[in-house]
Parts: sequence; C-alpha cells; structure tokens
Amino acid sequence: MARFTGIPSLSQANIDAWQMSVLGSIKENVELLTGTRGEADGASRALLKGQVTVSQPASPQFTALSARGVGLSISGAQVPALADYTSLLRDVQLLANDVARLRATVDTLIQQLRA
Repeated sequence: MARFTGIPSLSQANIDAWQMSVLGSIKENVELLTGTRGEADGASRALLKGQVTVSQPASPQFTALSARGVGLSISGAQVPALADYTSLLRDVQLLANDVARLRATVDTLIQQLRA
C-alpha cells in the first residue's frame, strides 16, 4: 500500500489572492487523489498499480487445430472422418474455455478500476 505524507496548510503571508487560490486547488486535488482529504466515498481517490490484483490467466491451451479434414473418399470427394470432427469439437471447446477465462479476467480488472 502506498504511503502519502500530509500537505501543510498554506501560508498567506506575502502571497497574492490568485496564487493562494491556485495553490489551494492544487493542494485539494492532491489530497483527493491520495485519499487524505477525508472524502467519505473515496470516489476521487486515484487507483494505484499495487491495488490492481487480477490473477494471470493460465497459458492458453488452444495452440492449433488438430482436425485435419482428410478422411474418407466418397464419390470422389474427400470428407472428414469422425475422429476429425471430434478433434475439431475439442479444439473449439478449448478455445471457448480460454476466451471465457480471459473475459473473466478482464471483467475483474474493470470492476477493480471502477471501485
């Protein structure tokens, strides 16, 4: 967790009103971003990179199609064998599972960024 030090109050000695306004706004914005201003909902607090915690997705299982499509010859046309269809179904299912895991990871990241 990040640590921030408090910003001391501004001295009004020998400072113009416009300078006091600018410095006061900068001080307030920094306090809001660091969460030291006491904002109840913390909506203005900045998200720090240490606060984003998503698990790394496992390495994708889907690397290449194993279905070949070279199976049987019926009436002079090549048709895939049942094993080719089975391999294709397995590959597509692995791809769907990988996409679902990546979507869940992205959804978690988005929720953390919105919080």
